[in-house]
Amino acid sequence: MEPFKIKAVETIPVTSREQRQAALQEAGYNVFNLPSHLITVDLLTDSGTSAMSDQQWASLMQGDESYAGSRNYFRLEETVRRITGYRHVIPTHQGRMAENLLFTNLVKPYDHVPNNIHFDTTRANIEHNNGVAVNCVIDEAYDPVEEVPFKGNMDLHKLDRVLLEVGRERIPLVVLTITNNSGGGQPVSLQNASQVSDWCRRHDIPFFYDACRFAENAYFNKVRGNQSEGIAEIARAFFQLADGCTVSAKKDGLVNIGGFVALNDDDLAARLKNMLVMIEGFPTYGGLAGRDLEAMAQGLDEVLDERYLAHRIGQLQEFGQALCKAGIPIVKPVGGHAVYLDAKRFLPHLPQEQFPAQALTCALYLEGGVRGVEIGGLMFAADGEWPELELVRLAVPRRVYTRSHLEYVVEVCAQLYAQRESIRGLRITYEAPVLRHFTARLELV
Repeated sequence: MEPFKIKAVETIPVTSREQRQAALQEAGYNVFNLPSHLITVDLLTDSGTSAMSDQQWASLMQGDESYAGSRNYFRLEETVRRITGYRHVIPTHQGRMAENLLFTNLVKPYDHVPNNIHFDTTRANIEHNNGVAVNCVIDEAYDPVEEVPFKGNMDLHKLDRVLLEVGRERIPLVVLTITNNSGGGQPVSLQNASQVSDWCRRHDIPFFYDACRFAENAYFNKVRGNQSEGIAEIARAFFQLADGCTVSAKKDGLVNIGGFVALNDDDLAARLKNMLVMIEGFPTYGGLAGRDLEAMAQGLDEVLDERYLAHRIGQLQEFGQALCKAGIPIVKPVGGHAVYLDAKRFLPHLPQEQFPAQALTCALYLEGGVRGVEIGGLMFAADGEWPELELVRLAVPRRVYTRSHLEYVVEVCAQLYAQRESIRGLRITYEAPVLRHFTARLELV
């Protein structure tokens, strides 16, 4: 059962098919353009969509809005230092700003940045600095059916190839995303992180995590890696292997806004703080109100509760099992924050050039008011190269939806699967030069 009680509720909108059809056309077949009051079950993202606890709401009343030296910052600093062991804690308003600070200061033109699989904003921040984002995940990650417990692991042979191709001087850092969002929310093992750490030490290359789902990754290591330590101890073991991390606290921080960079390098920390002052704010608030810093610190403590994580991961496993029972093709094994529909197997009649994952995303909304998000060609295709995976991510917000909500989503998916051959492809009518999936407009083929 849920390790919490529900204290406040929010009415869920119910719309007609005609309303949804009109809304889709108005949105240019891009669910990012849909207004939330027309969404019945919103699984667009788990970022910033969590329900905060009573203690977090109480934290908002303890906001110290001093411009410099807010006591809320010092609580956040103490919490992050305790969890990660890193000396410097630099708050930001969300994860992509943490990435911007780090990559702007480390990545030069033509530098190559390896990751297991870069997510959209990570890749965009690297490419904005004229760097090259390189995916080095294990090959099994691209097989949606194969059951591998740590499918987010990095392939060290691929790291060796990058080193051989461009040389040490062109690799400013290695990033490991835990859990691996673009590959199905798959975890990374502590053993693999240790191997990546050793590789980086041998070649004197900084090693950072994208650690926005660090607690969920630690829980997978406990249950799939049969580790006896507590969640906090497993997470600390991960952080001790690296030089720092970027975090969007809108995921495992259980807040609606906030993030940070944490690291040990004194010189790099000073450069990040100087840049922060110019574009985000003073180093003890980083673009956030004091109350947000306090809620973030509280959330980072709460997310380490093993009872919470057992329910959180268990809810996703049950969701995935129900979809499989209904015959829906998904990425296996089920990851930590979302279930990913495999659009290539769901819609085999659509070529990748017609964006099958985006077509499926729109069809889900049209059928039942369910909003997911495409992770496929619309998000990642560039210069004629198409990603190997065409996925629809159904990201479950933390502490928001119950079993019956997800049962409804399964019913919608099953109804859609029964009529899948009628789903039409899409073509782009407008795209921005960067992160096009957020604002693109499309039409039916």
